[in-house]
Amino acid sequence: MLAGQVIAAYGRHYLVETADGRQYACFPRGKKSAVACGDRVTFAQTADQQGVIETVAARSSLFSRSAAHRQKLIAANVSQLAIVVAVEPSFSEELINRCLVAAESQNMRALILLNKCDLKQAAAAALARLAPYRQAGYGVIQLSALEDAEVLRPALARQSTVLVGQSGMGKSTIINALLPGACVATREISLFLASGRHTTTQARLHRLDADSTLIDCPGLQEFGLHHLSPPDIEDGFVEFRDLLGTCRFQNCRHLSEPDCALSKAAAEGRIHPRRLDMFRRIIRAETGR
Repeated sequence: MLAGQVIAAYGRHYLVETADGRQYACFPRGKKSAVACGDRVTFAQTADQQGVIETVAARSSLFSRSAAHRQKLIAANVSQLAIVVAVEPSFSEELINRCLVAAESQNMRALILLNKCDLKQAAAAALARLAPYRQAGYGVIQLSALEDAEVLRPALARQSTVLVGQSGMGKSTIINALLPGACVATREISLFLASGRHTTTQARLHRLDADSTLIDCPGLQEFGLHHLSPPDIEDGFVEFRDLLGTCRFQNCRHLSEPDCALSKAAAEGRIHPRRLDMFRRIIRAETGR
């Protein structure tokens, strides 16, 4: 039996790296796969550079998304979420909110990276759209990955970060700026694990230094929260927490009930109205209310 960390996940194919730097193409036992990039596992070596995963160690966190009957594991043992958005093309605020809720449910730190800020005029408008998240206490880092991605390193230092974003936001450009040759390494791993076959899901752990890792995952277009309860989603909006339980009705859904503490706070500017609107949109979509 050997121990290691999953540094790449391609469907049911995993690359596991041991403490001495050796790498093994591994598969889980059985038909179901409950392994994520970043997991620490034990595996039985079955051939040269191959193995079967036997156990997954207890996780400090699990960042995932879900639909009604399926949960997609994205990254394990991460301490921080970095959401990449761009000045152009337009980004989805609902996706930002959903990712933040998922991170909060795992007690992860979170920040937003606004890329392509060299487009000065459009950058001002994009930054204004991020005002609700700055008001809620989330850091927003402005950068242009083509010019200087090094501004990110202090925020990534001594953290295990998962990097997410929609396609076209410049996530790959950021990875390549921080880690030259990362795309070449990813292509090599794809060939190693899948023998050149097309894989639709993939996640890759990169080591920035001895104390910092960065997990890159495919572009997201949607992010389901079916694995979270309505109270979990409420709690995932950090600025709501001090107000929860103070509504007129104990079972207030914060939709259209009278004397709702969240509605009052939004009207007074203590929480951003767009954040409340996003909460209502998400809770309706996830619960069918």
